[in-house]
Amino acid sequence: MRILFLGDIVGRSARDCVIKKMPDIRRDYSLDFVIVNGENAAGGFGITEDICEKLFSSGVDCITTGNHVWDQRELLKYIDNEDRLLRPINFPSETPGKGLNIFPNQFGRILVVNVMGRLFMDSLDDPFSAIEKVLSENHLGENCEAIVIDIHAETTSEKTAMGHFCDGKVSLVVGTHTHIPTADYQILPYGTAYQTDAGMCGDYDSVIGMNKRNSLNRFLKLESKKHFPAEGEATLSGLIVECNTSNGLANKVESFINGGK
Repeated sequence: MRILFLGDIVGRSARDCVIKKMPDIRRDYSLDFVIVNGENAAGGFGITEDICEKLFSSGVDCITTGNHVWDQRELLKYIDNEDRLLRPINFPSETPGKGLNIFPNQFGRILVVNVMGRLFMDSLDDPFSAIEKVLSENHLGENCEAIVIDIHAETTSEKTAMGHFCDGKVSLVVGTHTHIPTADYQILPYGTAYQTDAGMCGDYDSVIGMNKRNSLNRFLKLESKKHFPAEGEATLSGLIVECNTSNGLANKVESFINGGK
């Protein structure tokens, strides 16, 4: 089973690129399941129903999010009725939407979980306790043929700790949020694929996807506006995991980079 995970989609050029290229990417890489983090897809802040529907129509199976999930208020109603769109599972229980979903697939059941870190992030419930509860109810190789966890977090230490916490119990733990791809994609000792950050889908001639001149002005205390995405040519960044269909663990993990100059 081959699963593609793409990092945070930032702005119009990135989402248009994903939508345009996804049918060919699925075919050319013989993909069985595709997950993207879409929390910055709407002008860099949040995601809308229309963008979700276009991503799903292009061949995306699941969209994860993070701290910007509620930036577009229209999403509050949509997310309650769309199981393919996830918000972090460790938001309070009364929060709209849900943090996990099980997807039927030709190879069986694929569980996707979205969780958010707490270090330098919004105050949420403990991500480790939330994941522990999920894994006590869902067992890799038994009632799930694959389990993927998107940990949307600021610090490398919290993401790495989550990887080791889940090693041998899930197919993939991948970090999002910081928008810069890390070079540490690997298979951990007990068979879980891991990467600290998948990077972003966006214009890399930027400051983490945002217009570089405006971002520089903010750091230099010069005249600037609210952050807005760079709109140059987008590069799609993420990773592909090949899972063993008998036990759900990773046989192979490789970086995925598509586009750019």
